[in-house]
Amino acid sequence: MSVFVVQPEKIIENLANKLKEYPEISPPEGSEFWKTAFFKELAPSDSENFWYIRCASILRKVKKYGPIGVNKLRKYYGGKNRKGRGLHHSAKASGKIIRVALQQLGDANLLVMNERRGRVLSAEGTSLIERTAYEILRSKDQ
Repeated sequence: MSVFVVQPEKIIENLANKLKEYPEISPPEGSEFWKTAFFKELAPSDSENFWYIRCASILRKVKKYGPIGVNKLRKYYGGKNRKGRGLHHSAKASGKIIRVALQQLGDANLLVMNERRGRVLSAEGTSLIERTAYEILRSKDQ
């Protein structure tokens, strides 16, 4: 339950640093040029850490929202599609970035496929995120 007590920015930042130690998780070739959605103008400015931050964020969202798939995560990472004047519409984020990140997290044994429901955290993934949250809470007390 400590994952939900810690501020999301802190846990994502610490998880991203821990995910750099996993050899299975690495930015795909050319990912520094990828935009995160079609309605974005530029790729993320922090391109060397972006991949690990997105993987950590996906790990936290899988923990929070239970069995989840690529399409639901596209909605969570989506935003506002502004087309000049008039009404703005919601748009989904890039599916490839999320799909490749989920596959890499699965290869690192942090996520497992649930039967026809999407992905859930494995025991190792739950342990990693809970330990990280506990370390943050403990460092705050000292």
